[in-house]
Amino acid sequence: MKLSTRSRYGLRLMFELALAYEKGAVFLKDIAERQALSEKYLSKLVIPLKAAKLINASRGAHGGYTLAKKPSEITVRQIVEVLEGDICPVECVNNSSVCERLALCPTRDIWSMLQSEIYKVLEAVTLQKIIDDYKNKMENGSISYSI
Repeated sequence: MKLSTRSRYGLRLMFELALAYEKGAVFLKDIAERQALSEKYLSKLVIPLKAAKLINASRGAHGGYTLAKKPSEITVRQIVEVLEGDICPVECVNNSSVCERLALCPTRDIWSMLQSEIYKVLEAVTLQKIIDDYKNKMENGSISYSI
């Protein structure tokens, strides 16, 4: 299973918004610049994230984007599912009608376990955890970054 650019860039977008949580709205152009991403591409990602009520948008001179929830309340799974759709290694795991061999399939249990583990990992990681891990790296001198 390979995640698309939508999820990878979307998570970086959400990371930036989480870093600025309770500090005010952030412009996409600023996020694009800091993350070396296309502002046009990011503008496409904010649409489903806003529809899923993970981010808020405001217009005007003091406009921009903010998280709709605390960073500790938004999981990587939520972000990936909004941007990718269902996270499933093979279609038969969630839709038994696509395979006639379902009852006899020697590998379906493997795919089900894989999906379960993917869910567990993505659900266990919140934006707050990503921020905390990032700040620890900064304190240890591994990286330097500022907003």
